[in-house]
Amino acid sequence: MPDIVHLVTINADTLAVYRAITEQKGLSNWWTRDTIAKPEINSIAEFKFGKKYHNKMRITELIPNKKVTWKCEQADPEWVGTTLVFDLKDKGDQTILRFAHKNWKETTDFFANCNYHWGWYMTSLKNYCETGKGTPYVDK
Repeated sequence: MPDIVHLVTINADTLAVYRAITEQKGLSNWWTRDTIAKPEINSIAEFKFGKKYHNKMRITELIPNKKVTWKCEQADPEWVGTTLVFDLKDKGDQTILRFAHKNWKETTDFFANCNYHWGWYMTSLKNYCETGKGTPYVDK
């Protein structure tokens, strides 16, 4: 099964990055403004991208300042059943983020499109953690 993977060095400590990927305020400032989330195991985080996409992720793992894992339960059919993993490594004033969107059934055009967009959103996350300003999806 193919995986999307990205490696990002963020000039912020792991606490700042962890909060950005677990708390509603953080997620809505780098991924999509229309976010409902709380950092609790087995809670469902919801991410809306206009009328086209409504993703629901079950929070399956939270290791403070180290790892966050989501299981996709509702989204585009190609996403359902996939796993999203954020691994954080402390490098002093920096955080090394290893992001993976795992267990796709096949490499399709949609997979390639999502790979591109994950790169965009990883840059948004980096910018949000470093400057307080990301570039989340905003419904127009």
